[in-house]
Amino acid sequence: MNKIKNFSLIGVAGYIAVRHVKAIKETGNKLIATLDKFDSVGFLDNYFPETDFFTEFERFDRHIEKLKRCGTKIDYVSICSPNYLHDSHIRFALRSGSDAICEKPLVLNPWNIDALVEIEKETGHKVNTILQLRLHPSIIELKKQVEKNKTKIYNIDLTYITSRGSWYDFSWKGDEHKSGGIATNIGIHFFDMLTWIFGSVKNNKLHISEKNKAAGLLELENANVRWFLSLDYNDIPNNIKEKGQRTYRSILIDNNEIEFSDGFTDLHTLSYKAILLSNGFGLTDARKSVETAYNIRNSKAIGLIGDFHPFCKKRN
Repeated sequence: MNKIKNFSLIGVAGYIAVRHVKAIKETGNKLIATLDKFDSVGFLDNYFPETDFFTEFERFDRHIEKLKRCGTKIDYVSICSPNYLHDSHIRFALRSGSDAICEKPLVLNPWNIDALVEIEKETGHKVNTILQLRLHPSIIELKKQVEKNKTKIYNIDLTYITSRGSWYDFSWKGDEHKSGGIATNIGIHFFDMLTWIFGSVKNNKLHISEKNKAAGLLELENANVRWFLSLDYNDIPNNIKEKGQRTYRSILIDNNEIEFSDGFTDLHTLSYKAILLSNGFGLTDARKSVETAYNIRNSKAIGLIGDFHPFCKKRN
């Protein structure tokens, strides 16, 4: 029988935290302490009503230290805080004697990964990141198909539009310095998945760079990827709007749609199961997508020149 592991969680009031709490519960482990400056965390009653909750980092830090001195080891710190705090909270986890499990993006800058590699060596603890698309059955099958023909160059159109209201601009997500901008905040999982399957980035062109949308061309070892990311409801195709949907997600590979709308429900739990078996994704796994998003964020858009995504023509 596997020993029950103790978890703490930073950023428990965030949208994604529920999936982490559910994964901790479904893997048969305990959530000992949680932190968030916001106190709308009543959902915890459905999972871990006994968990200690803090709204101040200093009190949370003191509590973790107290537990440690009293013989209660926190095995993992799950991190669901705003993107710009991930690096700091990972460091806290490692130096507190715990392994870290961090949501995307692992960090905002490639050099942050280099520093974390050194801290892993110093502490003997590991950084795990959530790259759940790598666990999706349809994506795994696609990777197997591509590996059968390693010389082929695929043509891919990636489209992801997830409508956001005016609140977005006033939250940390609307601040590029805190979120990393649209390519990082909503695109990084796709960039990870594509480089995992089709190889490293050879060329990275940016066609559109706006606060609520971005588009470009990624030339990978085995694919040319035209990508379009948007938070603008007006970019959603009319047939999708007519269904009352505010999100549109599509991956066309050589004009064939890859269906992966379903199968997302349990991917965080699968991620946790792998991590608990020491088979999680780490710093090296996250590097390509962090570098890709960073380069997009720091590139200048060239406009609609060359091979650009068809949705770029829909200018409002």
